[in-house]
Amino acid sequence: MNIPSNSTVGAAPEGTRDPQAASRAVREMFTSIAPRYDLLNHVLSMNVDRLWWRRTARNFRGKLSQPDMRVLDLCCGTGDMTLALQRASNPSSKIVGADFSHAMLQRAHEKTKKMSLRWLEADALQLPFPDNSFDLVTSAFGFRNLADYDAGLREIFRVLRPGGEFGILDFSEPTGLMGTLYRVYFKHVLPAIGTWISGVKGPYAYLPASVERFPTPGEMLGRMRKAGFQGPSWQRYTFGIAGLYRGTK
Repeated sequence: MNIPSNSTVGAAPEGTRDPQAASRAVREMFTSIAPRYDLLNHVLSMNVDRLWWRRTARNFRGKLSQPDMRVLDLCCGTGDMTLALQRASNPSSKIVGADFSHAMLQRAHEKTKKMSLRWLEADALQLPFPDNSFDLVTSAFGFRNLADYDAGLREIFRVLRPGGEFGILDFSEPTGLMGTLYRVYFKHVLPAIGTWISGVKGPYAYLPASVERFPTPGEMLGRMRKAGFQGPSWQRYTFGIAGLYRGTK
């Protein structure tokens, strides 16, 4: 069933009735798939996910190339977007990856032991940072899982410095023939493969439902304006399977 866009508050895994329950369910799902999360991402996307992360980092190279930038990668998971940001950054920049799944952060730390990245266990809706802390905030395939999208945008706005930028990379639903093929793959093939490899059913049944529930690009841009961001935009990736939302404080 399609949910009217204006009524969508945030993620709502099956069986949850309020934002607190939704948040707990999402954390439990990602904790359960953490050991095979990277493998599944690469297999299920046919390695296109690596291109999306690098492309997103390149889109912010104007900001990342400046010295002493403070960067926050929100809902960072196992840190692939964070790593792409670091590779594109000035060596003097300070980059923090934040996620509320301890298991995901453990994987991120294992991959980056010799790198100057900081990992922090934190809730994206209640970040432990003062106002105006960061020059850039990103989130790759994590914002969609927040229990309250508008609250998430307000929190990003709060921690950004004036003139700071943010980018949300996430899935969308393409149209036309590509949209038809995408829905068959996303709703039937992907959950089957994901469940088989991970041994856990729930997360890969939840994934297509979460994308269907997520606001359309037009609605997301409206929410961004309401949160106070200037010049909101959406850039289509790979036929509209994913896309990058951008805005400035």
